[in-house]
Amino acid sequence: MPDAIGPDQIFQRALASKEILLPKCDDCGAYHFFPRVLCPHCHGASISWMQASGRGRVHATTVVRRKPERGGDYNVCMVELDEGVRMMSRVEGVAPSDVTIDMEVSAFIGEGDGDLLVLFKPVEG
Repeated sequence: MPDAIGPDQIFQRALASKEILLPKCDDCGAYHFFPRVLCPHCHGASISWMQASGRGRVHATTVVRRKPERGGDYNVCMVELDEGVRMMSRVEGVAPSDVTIDMEVSAFIGEGDGDLLVLFKPVEG
């Protein structure tokens, strides 16, 4: 079914349009991530897509170590967005070891291995 439009396709199409959309349950009002057809909170099937604020805080972080010839070290983190959902990603623009728990971050759409991704950068100030 190449023309099927599921939650993953909606999310990816939004990224291609430079938007970060999050699924929100019309029944209980809770946001959730990763995209799915039923609300994980109340199991409601009525889902709307809302623009994410893009603001959040690092909830957990680690550094993946790689040899410099393989691209060097990079950060992997779990970010809790202001909407209450957690998203696994990475923080760009700082040394991987400088990413700390509770660091304020803002989202942007970037690329990795040819795919569009939600990435984060530190909030200045």
